[in-house]
Amino acid sequence: MEIYSFLGEDNTKPIYKCSCCGQVYDELPLCFGANYPEYYYSVPANERETRIELHESLCVVGDQYFFHRGRLTIPITDYHEDLIFNVWTTISKDNFNKRMNLWSDSNRTKEELYFGWLQTSIPSYGDTINLKTISIEQEVGFIPEIIIIEEGHSLTLDQENGISYQKAIVIVDAIIRLQHKAD
Repeated sequence: MEIYSFLGEDNTKPIYKCSCCGQVYDELPLCFGANYPEYYYSVPANERETRIELHESLCVVGDQYFFHRGRLTIPITDYHEDLIFNVWTTISKDNFNKRMNLWSDSNRTKEELYFGWLQTSIPSYGDTINLKTISIEQEVGFIPEIIIIEEGHSLTLDQENGISYQKAIVIVDAIIRLQHKAD
């Protein structure tokens, strides 16, 4: 992994060079996400079309398992942007229905927090499937903010305390290497 800073008008904006392929990015990529909750993959591929209802930020499996997508933010303490993961969490059927009814309601930000279990693997943080979460509704047009509440987990600690820019580089590099292996 290499970070370069070029002289010019803005010499504080580092670029990022992938350690496995050498691709150069204008800046460090800081937003990643999963297209599906992890549980999606437990349904055989030939049954997904009939058993799974999937929308941009909502997923129902067999009218029994309910998921919604939200944004998990890890502050970068010495940089002007944060590391962001668009993740999926479980949500109870009652809360799922409540979310559906309040989808376009500007008062939805006044709702109680939704408890759930994380359904997205986050590289560099070990096993993150089924970590305890809460979801905080945001303004209409925005997905909920996801807070990890699993006591003592490194993801909880990093979300609460923030990480250094150098640690963000290590995490991003691991994610991009995984993406390149999948291609």
